[in-house]
Amino acid sequence: MELQGKRILLIIGGGIAAYKSLELVRRLRDTGASVRAILTPAGAQFVTPLSVSALTGDRTYQELFDLTAEAEMGHIALSRAADLVVAAPATADLIAKLAAGLAPDLASTALLATDKAVLLAPAMNVRMWEHPATRRNIGLLAKDGIHFVGPNEGEMACGEFGEGRMAEPDEIIAAIRNLIGSQQCLSGLRALVTAGPTHEPIDPVRYLANRSSGKQGYAIAAALAGAGANTVLVSGPVSLAPPHGVEVVRVETAIQMREACEAALPVDVAICAAAVADWHVENPHTVKLKKPNAPPSLTLAENPDILIGLAHHTSARPKLVIGFAAETGNLLDNAAAKRAAKGCDWIVANDVTADSDGRSVMGSDTNRVHLVTASGVESWPLLSKSDVALRLRAKIAQFFGRVA
Repeated sequence: MELQGKRILLIIGGGIAAYKSLELVRRLRDTGASVRAILTPAGAQFVTPLSVSALTGDRTYQELFDLTAEAEMGHIALSRAADLVVAAPATADLIAKLAAGLAPDLASTALLATDKAVLLAPAMNVRMWEHPATRRNIGLLAKDGIHFVGPNEGEMACGEFGEGRMAEPDEIIAAIRNLIGSQQCLSGLRALVTAGPTHEPIDPVRYLANRSSGKQGYAIAAALAGAGANTVLVSGPVSLAPPHGVEVVRVETAIQMREACEAALPVDVAICAAAVADWHVENPHTVKLKKPNAPPSLTLAENPDILIGLAHHTSARPKLVIGFAAETGNLLDNAAAKRAAKGCDWIVANDVTADSDGRSVMGSDTNRVHLVTASGVESWPLLSKSDVALRLRAKIAQFFGRVA
């Protein structure tokens, strides 16, 4: 009942994914939350007001110019009475209206009138999701502080395959918990998180890097901030929107990341989720290299080990230092050895070997991890990266004697 007493305003847009919103309502109520729903005219083509009302236990709101509701300024009351506004599915049309500040119907009016956080769960055809107009709208809304969960990659109702499937109810609930967690269990603590890859320049055009997307580190930063921690996220180059309530420091190279981490100290907990490049090019070229007859020779130098630096810091070692181990074999043995060698308190280990379809954890929305501590190994099931972050947050709260 972790969302006991929280009030969710759910906007159900028009798309086949609307059927998932019925399960979302049921699951939210199981957590103790109350749900009021706005059903758009397009949404009503997929689910009925009766079905929605049966699950919310409340009337379903549909019309902007409902004389009974609007006599009491219904669109204002709906948006202000909620602790969080969630649109699932959030269609391309609904996203475009919000980005443009349009309010022709009850759903878009409620979104503009709210003074609470807004979480969108996009759902649309892959071509619509990839269209420049949609990408532009998403960027504008992210800058406005709107939050997103999904979309996921998979097969569409239209038969096409790609990104655009609405996030599953479990993922949406995890995102809701991140935004309006039932308690501020980390209030008063200061946290440092690193995320993403580093880019080590070869010349002004080329660089050495890896496949890290930064999703796990960003999810962890969001979870910590959602629980009240004063959180600094040192991020390598990624295309993710900044998490709500998090101070983001953007860097390119490992040396810049180390300097940013040093500047963030002192902190109570440091979580090194970034995939920092092991080497950099000595004396990178200042002009673009021309293609020679043979491959150029590059002289590499070792990058600073940020995790070791934090774990062995002489004047400002965090009380809890957590590293990540991305392995492709002998996962637990390598993770335990890394924990001992680095001197950190915990290691979060995961296997990044590609599956039979060629997909890797890097860039995906799920993760299966093992928490390696001095007490042993705790293996977690396959979870969304948001849920991994929440579980890790609960462990951190327990370490500091807080109730999560």
